Amino acid sequence: MVVSTPSVLPIASPSSTTRKNRRRITRKGVQPAKFSTTIVDEDQEMNDAEGSTSNITDQLIEMDNQGDDDEILIDADTLETTAAPAFPALAPGAGATRLKSETRRIPIPPHRMTPIKKDWINIFGPLTEILGLQVRMNVQRRCVEIRTSRETKDIGALQKGADFVKAYALGFDVNDAIALLRLDDLYLDSFEIKDVKTLHGDHLSRAIGRIAGQDGKTKFTIENASRTRIVLADTKIHIMGSFQNIKIARDAIVSLILGSPPGKVYASLRTVGSRMRQRAL
Repeated sequence: MVVSTPSVLPIASPSSTTRKNRRRITRKGVQPAKFSTTIVDEDQEMNDAEGSTSNITDQLIEMDNQGDDDEILIDADTLETTAAPAFPALAPGAGATRLKSETRRIPIPPHRMTPIKKDWINIFGPLTEILGLQVRMNVQRRCVEIRTSRETKDIGALQKGADFVKAYALGFDVNDAIALLRLDDLYLDSFEIKDVKTLHGDHLSRAIGRIAGQDGKTKFTIENASRTRIVLADTKIHIMGSFQNIKIARDAIVSLILGSPPGKVYASLRTVGSRMRQRAL
């Protein structure tokens, strides 16, 4: 007789099952808790960033508004205070400006050294009295040196003095050259015959003779008609006068160089002279 013994199964203790369930619950519960906390932290950071950016934009807008208000206020202040400026009265000697000492050297050609020695008193007198310049003759360098001084009041006095000495060196009379010191609209113009037409030998001599005329008659006629002064120095021609008068004299001389007869030049000068008289009236 066979006796079967029932198989005895191990009875699980309730404590072990609860422990396993607790572990599973704790493991399953921990993970979502961490995830949720991270999500909450990220949301808070985003909210904080948005809040900070909104605060920054608000501050910038307020600063811009304040800057606009300041600019508007500044403009209003300037508009209100735009009145005539009041300056204090100047001292009696404050308006006088002291010029720096400047020097000019005007070379004198050899053929004008003897005339300048004779007329030296008439040359340095107007320079010192009218313009207040200091003048001396440098014999070694053969030039006249002029410079400004304390008595020089006009800024263009040095240039006027240089033009005066240069005019005398070119061959003009002292009395004619003094007009450069007294008048402001007088100029010097120089050119050569070869600038108009290339002439050589007898042709060049005849051109010079046509300009001068018999006993200087043609030259004097041009001077009186155009109110200028002309100097014939070999092939060079120097004219002193106003701008318009220099143009009239130069046109007459150019026509003589090109070969036109003196009678035709006289007729043109008469017409020009009559027009000048009508304009003067």
